[in-house]
Amino acid sequence: MLPDFANRHYHSTFTASSKPDRRPGRSLSRSPGEARYLPDQAQYGSGIVPRPAWSPILSSHLDPALHQALSEAIGQATGRRADVERATMIGGGSISRTLRIDSDDRCWFVKLNDPALADMFAAEVDGLSALAVCSALRVPGVVGHGVAGRHAWLLLDHLALRGLREGRRGADAGRALAELHRIEGAQYGWHRDNYIGRTPQFNAPHASWPAFFARRRLLPQLDLARRLGHHGKLIAAGERLADKLPALFADHRPPPSLLHGDLWSGNAASDETGALVLFDPAVHFGDRESDLAMSELFGGFPDSFYAAYGESWPLADGFERRKILYQLYHVLNHLNLFGGGYLLQAERMIARLLAEIGG
Repeated sequence: MLPDFANRHYHSTFTASSKPDRRPGRSLSRSPGEARYLPDQAQYGSGIVPRPAWSPILSSHLDPALHQALSEAIGQATGRRADVERATMIGGGSISRTLRIDSDDRCWFVKLNDPALADMFAAEVDGLSALAVCSALRVPGVVGHGVAGRHAWLLLDHLALRGLREGRRGADAGRALAELHRIEGAQYGWHRDNYIGRTPQFNAPHASWPAFFARRRLLPQLDLARRLGHHGKLIAAGERLADKLPALFADHRPPPSLLHGDLWSGNAASDETGALVLFDPAVHFGDRESDLAMSELFGGFPDSFYAAYGESWPLADGFERRKILYQLYHVLNHLNLFGGGYLLQAERMIARLLAEIGG
């Protein structure tokens, strides 16, 4: 069930106490869990953006270079001289530190990370810009981003958000997502690579969806799992599944829809008007079913959301089988981020898919 965060403001990730539970040993499918809160025992191997070391940031003090950069960005956005009057640490995941800053009579949302990870914010800005093309939904406005002193920073509008619930808000969100998915690209993929959590996500375009998913999604996660020490059945069976993936799509040729890419319940909400708000994207063009498959993880969305989506754009036969494949990508990513707690679940999903296609 989605945490009650009515009247809360925009956070890129929920506080650890209210996140859906992604800890090892917890089932991913429609179960409560934690967003991007990585336990201390998480694995940080090659291929995953390293967890940064942070020094405390006092609410009354910002690094001078960062203070100046944020003040200048706000000034450019508002058209008048601005100064950050107060910075307050707020809850978030372990990917980035998050602050609320106040300037004059307005407040803003800031994400901070190591300067070497500035590309993560550039990818996020690119994704938010892509989603903003869809008039049926809303994204937080980007005020600016860059590197200042010891920090890479991303400055966003501070939005008052409410959770998606049953009834009209959930239904409106389902219809809005269907409108997003009607935006199509020429091929599967994206014009740049981006990130799924802290893991690089490769998006070189391809004309074939099964080939794209095998080469840009399954195989990179399997390769990362191998480098993190997972061998044996997982790798052998996973690579066999990647080879046989076209059989799963014999009767399914989806259009390359614009996808959020990381659409779990912690990355969506509604604003004060009831409009769907999306954030923390991992955008690309792909099968719209993969967004819906991801949406069922970590508690899922309201039933009214799925009913309205289906009325707007019914799903093709075979979705329940393909859903396992799309969720497998995220299970493998969590295996690589969190460790062995997801190993058995990934192996079972691969075995079920191979059994379905005679592998």
